[in-house]
Amino acid sequence: MPEYPSLTHALAEALVGALWFIEGSEDEQMDPDDAVKVLEGVAQLFGALSDAQRQELIDLLGEMAEAASDDPARREFLEGFAEGFGLVEDES
Repeated sequence: MPEYPSLTHALAEALVGALWFIEGSEDEQMDPDDAVKVLEGVAQLFGALSDAQRQELIDLLGEMAEAASDDPARREFLEGFAEGFGLVEDES
């Protein structure tokens, strides 16, 4: 089991893991409506973060993506997380 430098980091890892599972679930594994509700709820929570909290989470996501070099799918999820969950503005 990895040791995390802070509670914030450990909780971010747990949240990202749960969201990765939900987003990657097939309809047979999880009701799509329930999945959307969870994902939208998290995005709404992220929208209420202060700028400092948002930046802390973005920085943690970057660290997590770098650490996921042995898992390309997880790394890709982490690299798109901030934009996908409304932590940063859409770059397009």
